[in-house]
Amino acid sequence: MELYVLFGTFVFLLLIGTPVAFCLGVSSFATVAYLGLPPVVVFQRLNSGVSVFALMAIPFFIFAGDLMVRGDIARRLVALAGAAVGHMRGGLGQVNILASVMFGGVSGSAAADASAVGGLMVPQMKERGYGVDYAVNITVVSSIIALLLPPSHNMIIYSISAGGKISIADLFTAGIIPGFLLAVSLMTAAWFVAKKRGYPTEAYPGLRAIGTLFASAVPGLILVAIIFGGVRSGIFTASESSNIAVVYALVVTLLVYRSLSWHDFVEATFAAVRTTAMVLMVIGCAASFGWLLAYLKVPASMVALLQGVSDNPIVILLLLNVVLLILGTFMDMSPLIVITTPIFLPVAVAFGVDPVHFGVILILNLGIGLCTPPVGAVLFVGCAVGRIPIWDAVRSIWPFYFAACATLMLVTYIPALSLWLPALFH
Repeated sequence: MELYVLFGTFVFLLLIGTPVAFCLGVSSFATVAYLGLPPVVVFQRLNSGVSVFALMAIPFFIFAGDLMVRGDIARRLVALAGAAVGHMRGGLGQVNILASVMFGGVSGSAAADASAVGGLMVPQMKERGYGVDYAVNITVVSSIIALLLPPSHNMIIYSISAGGKISIADLFTAGIIPGFLLAVSLMTAAWFVAKKRGYPTEAYPGLRAIGTLFASAVPGLILVAIIFGGVRSGIFTASESSNIAVVYALVVTLLVYRSLSWHDFVEATFAAVRTTAMVLMVIGCAASFGWLLAYLKVPASMVALLQGVSDNPIVILLLLNVVLLILGTFMDMSPLIVITTPIFLPVAVAFGVDPVHFGVILILNLGIGLCTPPVGAVLFVGCAVGRIPIWDAVRSIWPFYFAACATLMLVTYIPALSLWLPALFH
């Protein structure tokens, strides 16, 4: 009965449009009251959920990403991507995807990627005769590449949700090959759609022009090397690297590019504060919810249930993927990571899945959910940038959605795609 109270209250509040953080908090209160436990337990768990030192990395990575968004980094990366792949079939569509790869390695945020790259690319694609739905769909689905590449703050949330025992450096490393594989899959889908619709290519500017644009973009790209190299080598932790990222972003945008105005700096600061407050509120409430799941022995019950369904890891991983894809269509990513990790990670480990490998599977799954209605946060951002109704985008998003799901299957059933690169550093 306790689970009916917990999940029933949560689902009811979610259906009537209550913000996710309050859904998690109120359902936790209702369950604690039903169990006869002191209400202060919810506050204690909320406080312990956000009182984790590693979480310090999240606000600073968000701030660094906002500074880069407003500091002319995105435009330079798009220009470099245009010179490199604009001559391929689908021209600006391919540019959009490659720009997402490069900018994702700077921002670590799907929403920031969709907003920054989409804000530059979608108007250009519309002017050149590309369908606005094609432009928006590429922007939306390619933005989830950012979730797999360092400095993805969702990887940090996963590590903390797993008890802090999983190396953030390993997670950062594990997402690189799947991230590039997703980019290749999306570029292939973009090529086929562009060929079918007869979209143009761009003129190839030559190696000299590419070299010039690369030199212009290097200061921004170095940020990725600083974050990944520093964390991977052990020179500094993820929290320390996030602080260095902010300092470096300020140096680049203020002194090198000289593109960050005082107004932009203030806007970036307020945007980072708002986003951080929202994320930490959700994480804290989700920690209370997750503690109740553990208290009610949901993870153990889930392991027993799935073992009763099948003892084949292939079948179990397929079931986990289906469940996560469905959940991702109804909830945002951060709370889902905090809630589902304690439930599904023990299941995955019980069937021989490496926790780092499962982290990549989880992040990619929930990233696809961000592109799926009815609660696809990144889909909403892309449609707002392109100024088209959600339905117009959803009708033609399927080639890109299937490309992302095909990548998910490869990542799920070929562990080496996630584990080979981290193993090189051990």
